[in-house]
Order: sequence, then C-alpha cells, then structure tokens
Amino acid sequence: MPLPPSLRSGRARWFVLAGVLLAMAVVALVVPLPTPLELRDRVQALGAWAPLTFLVVHALVTTTPLPRTVFSLSAGVLFGPWLGLALCVAASTASAAGAFAIARRLGGRAVDRLGPGRVRAVEARLSARGLLSVTSARLVPAIPFAPLNYTFGVTSVRWRHYLVGTAIGLVPGTSAVVLLGDAATGSLSPASLAVFAVSGAIGLVGVLLCARAPRQETE
Repeated sequence: MPLPPSLRSGRARWFVLAGVLLAMAVVALVVPLPTPLELRDRVQALGAWAPLTFLVVHALVTTTPLPRTVFSLSAGVLFGPWLGLALCVAASTASAAGAFAIARRLGGRAVDRLGPGRVRAVEARLSARGLLSVTSARLVPAIPFAPLNYTFGVTSVRWRHYLVGTAIGLVPGTSAVVLLGDAATGSLSPASLAVFAVSGAIGLVGVLLCARAPRQETE
C-alpha cells in the first residue's frame, strides 16, 4: 500500500537530516581539527586585526537577541583571560549603547504615555536609582541582555549611569564564561586567577551596594 504524499515527504526530510548528521560526523573524524592552543596561535598571528574584527562583530551581533555566551567562550579560547574579558566587556557595552540609543530614539518616552500606575512607578524607581538600578540588573544572569538594553532605553535612566552600570555589572558573569573558554586550552595561568579574583570583587561590591540601597531609601 503506497504511503500518503505528506508521510513520504516527512520521511524524506528525516533521511536528509540523518544524512547531513552522518556527513558531519565523518568530517569531524577524518578532517584534523586544530586544538584550542593552535587556534589561539593562529589568531595571534593575524595581529591587531583579529581582536578588532572580533570586537566589531561581537558588538553588532549582540545588538540583536542572540546570546553573548558564544562570543565570551570564543574570546577566552582565542585571546586569553585579560584581553578576552576586555574585548567582551567593551563590545557588550558598545552593543548595549546602540540598543539603548535605538530604543530612546524610536520609543521616545513611551512610559509617559502609559499613564499612572505600577509601570510608571517602576520606571520612576529605576530612574531615581540610576547607576545602581543598571548595575544590579546586569548582575542577574537570568535577565536577557538585549531585551534589558531596549527596556532601559524607554526609561529616564541617564546615559552615564547606563554605560557605567552596564560595564561594571557585566564583568563578573562575562569573566566566568571567558575563563571557561581559556580553561579549554589547558593553560590555566595566574592571569586567569587574577581575572577571577578581580571580577568576583566587583560583583561582591555591586551586590552589597544593591542590598544597602533599599535601607537607605527608607531612612
């Protein structure tokens, strides 16, 4: 008994997918892939163009909702802990600034048109706390990066508070992922431990400031 056309096409798609996966597996087994250290050496041989290109691509791509994790891991593998962290924080801050500018330009003061209520109360609280609001939000890993950029863009948070808070708040989480990429090379250097210590100190200071702020407001 012949199969219906829809079922035949569905089975054909599964066969095509299986064939592609099999081909990828064969290529991975046959073609010699460079080790992480070899990749880093090749990137370093490119000179200043490699980090500059990485910075620009990272900043442009993460303006969209695509996650930053791949870039942070890659930075650790390709550039090491210090340069990798610096590139990721700079690119993410530039990306956040671009999204913030777009939201502020196109969205205007959208919150003003929502009328009184909880939304405006939350916006007023965010704007009043400024730097602390941005820093504390960036320290929470569960909050998506790109949506938060556009959200702050329609509030009254000042540019300098937004940029400084973003740069500070991104350091702890970004450094953890960059160090994970650096560890993949098998060369956990003292520089990696120094990055981890500095980033942890920044994160701890940020958490303490955010924890103390409500008590100060209520006094």
